[in-house]
Amino acid sequence: MRSGADDILGPTAVADPYSYFAELRATDPVHWIASYRSWFVVRHDDVSEALKSEDFSSDRIAPVIERLRSKDRPDISLIETLELLNGWLVFRNPPEHTRFRRLVHKAFSPRMIAAMREEVVSVAGELMDLAVARSSPDRPTDLIHEIAYPLPAIVIAGMLGVPPEDRDLFKDWSDDISALVFGALDDEGRHERARHGMSELVRYIGELLDRVRLQPGDDLATALVESRDGEDGLTNEELIAICVNLLFGGHETTTNLIANSMLGLLKNPEQKELLRTDPAIIGAAIEEFLRYDGPAKSVVRVVAADTELGGKSMKRGDRVFLMLAGANHDPEVFDRPDELDLRRKPNKHIGFGAGVHYCLGASLARLEASVVIPLMLERFPECELGSEQLEWDPVLLTRGMKHLPVFLHADR
Repeated sequence: MRSGADDILGPTAVADPYSYFAELRATDPVHWIASYRSWFVVRHDDVSEALKSEDFSSDRIAPVIERLRSKDRPDISLIETLELLNGWLVFRNPPEHTRFRRLVHKAFSPRMIAAMREEVVSVAGELMDLAVARSSPDRPTDLIHEIAYPLPAIVIAGMLGVPPEDRDLFKDWSDDISALVFGALDDEGRHERARHGMSELVRYIGELLDRVRLQPGDDLATALVESRDGEDGLTNEELIAICVNLLFGGHETTTNLIANSMLGLLKNPEQKELLRTDPAIIGAAIEEFLRYDGPAKSVVRVVAADTELGGKSMKRGDRVFLMLAGANHDPEVFDRPDELDLRRKPNKHIGFGAGVHYCLGASLARLEASVVIPLMLERFPECELGSEQLEWDPVLLTRGMKHLPVFLHADR
């Protein structure tokens, strides 16, 4: 196994990370890549252990801020951007994380998620109508542009009370922030773009929360503002951080889940036909989509105290990439791990992580995918892949395509 960034983010590994991780699992499952100054962990048992261990901290933004502040000429705008990121749930440890999550859960309730089903069905239907109207028999439709991206963006924005005419604003801001959170290390302009996107999004959310306080509604923003645990509630800064986190993360995961799942079905027509003719298996199917080609490639932790994982000694402060994509194809846990099996049982995937940082939006992502995927198969039963040449985002944390060309073969 060669080391270096050219391997893990080279074209071959980006297009097919599972073969790359299979080789790594067999030769060095807890692997140090010097160019990233990071450990990469690919075995299911090791990833699961680290996700649940206090030895591996989610608080990875604060140390960066401290290092930047110690410089002779600190980048103040970057520090300010990172301070806002530092308020996100995914970057906090207990007890702060426990308190945040408890308060957010009171707003982000199963009842609210269940009530969104009708809205998801409606939005999905409208998007499919538009996709058909814009489709051409001799030109494939980009399923990401037409359905997989706008659907979760519209849903999460609607949950937060964002008016429809403002929803398109979030794409550019989200893309700007993505350049910092997910972007390649050699992207020189990512700090400035992230600062701009974060600044605009924070300003907008602050104004939205002000309106909610004056005119409460039946939406998630109002529920967050009114969330209480005794006398404890979320401060304005915490509310802004949580809303920005939800808007940013609330559609990225689901976009990739929908698109990757449809790609899996298009490349496995017998599984596509199985789900189309028996939509009742959608629950198990979603779990298999999360395992087979899930939306998250990895999560990052920082070693909190000198420790050992998989027989390797790790030092306090070391950065660790826990490769969910590698863990979910571990043959020690999954029979025929590289095959898509919608009836797989058991399915001990960790596509949404594990432990206290288990994905807060998992129930919403599952709901949206479980609605839109069967609807697409019902509406476009003969749909087929429009090209084998797919471009995957060359990043470490997420697994997503830039476009998904599909011939819908829809009756207008």
